[in-house]
Amino acid sequence: MKLNIIFYTFIAAIGGLLFGFDTAVINGALPFFTSHFALDGTLQGWAVSSGLIGCVIGAIFIGRPGDIFGSRTMLKFLAILFIVTALGTGLAPNFNIFILARIIGGIAIGGASVLSPIYISEISPAKFRGRLGSVFQLAIVIGILVAFASDLALLHTGENNWRYMFLTGSVPAFAFFAMLFFVPSSPRWLVKVGEEEEALKVLNKLHAIDSERLLKEIRHSLASNEGEKQVSLFQGKNLNLVLIGIAVAVFNQLTGINIVMYYSADIFRSVGFSTDSAIWQTVIIGATNLIATMIGMSLIDKVGRKKLLLVGSMSMALFLGLFVILTLIGYQGFGLLIMMIGFAFSFAASSGVTIWVLLSELFPNTIRARASSIASFSTWLANSASAFLFPIIVTSYPGSLGLGYTFIFYSISTIIAYFFYKRYLVETNGKTLEEMNYKSSSKVAKLQHEIVI
Repeated sequence: MKLNIIFYTFIAAIGGLLFGFDTAVINGALPFFTSHFALDGTLQGWAVSSGLIGCVIGAIFIGRPGDIFGSRTMLKFLAILFIVTALGTGLAPNFNIFILARIIGGIAIGGASVLSPIYISEISPAKFRGRLGSVFQLAIVIGILVAFASDLALLHTGENNWRYMFLTGSVPAFAFFAMLFFVPSSPRWLVKVGEEEEALKVLNKLHAIDSERLLKEIRHSLASNEGEKQVSLFQGKNLNLVLIGIAVAVFNQLTGINIVMYYSADIFRSVGFSTDSAIWQTVIIGATNLIATMIGMSLIDKVGRKKLLLVGSMSMALFLGLFVILTLIGYQGFGLLIMMIGFAFSFAASSGVTIWVLLSELFPNTIRARASSIASFSTWLANSASAFLFPIIVTSYPGSLGLGYTFIFYSISTIIAYFFYKRYLVETNGKTLEEMNYKSSSKVAKLQHEIVI
């Protein structure tokens, strides 16, 4: 594998680092800006979920501009939005400005969740696409860990500590914008817009051999679907692929992982731990997330996406179930942390490391950006609903009952996800994106009348 591919993948994956940082930094900042703006439970939920509303917007609307202008150009635009949100949340003079900045940041995250994985998948050789694609998820968990660590480091810096936590995100955002000027456009997008000579130059940079053959495959794939460019995503085989993508995306969120990422400090505080101890525990979970992601990356191209998801679903259901039992009996010890570590490890090594790879390779070239944006939109819609409802549900029941009931739901959801993956997922390991076009079409044709979400 050429070093150019690694370099370009690293740059595109910074979008994932900012994704992770911006979604997780609110965890440690939450009690402090809650106090500063005098927020109740509903407004606290809005403060968290407002950014996710932006993610929904970014994910659903980025597909068409991505098709027209290409991933690289649109990622530059998203990098500017990341800068705006870091400065806007950190310097916000009032709650309304804070919310606006959160929504802008969410648009950047939602857009990056679609375009960064697509760009990486489109420059990656089939043999290494799983590992390179999962670099995006690795960057996300690094961003989460950096957010948790910076929250901890800035915890005792005075009444403006929460502002410093948010402002820290401007550093990688500026770096992302600058480094995007050093990456080429996707060769598949270049072929799509008629720049085949430039596409061949990029392919030669990326692949040691077979650049001419790959160019012909890309051209053939696009030409065979020439009449489908404006065909609805919601007809025939496209509909089935989109439904599968939506289901994979939603089940990823119905594990409850982002409740842990956003509210773990509050969860641990609610069962008796101090603020310092609770934030330390979030750092431990973030480190676990990183280690497990690296393990998942080493397995994804060997074991395959589907097997990782199947094993991970059962493991997550187990740890979530044990967490529920301990919560409902009123247990308040470090056993809760152990269950959360086990859950976070299971998620990161399976669903976490495969989700963005799957959503970037499941769809044919001609609909990839639009279909991926719809699947990513579904992710963020489920995410924002969970983030908004969690504090409301928890405070609606006495003691730890609300916490227990919430995680019962997530445990059952992971069990349902297991059976869905087993029934409907196509193993994408080792196939080129062009081969996946034919493989996916064949599979979904057999399931034409059977898909139930």
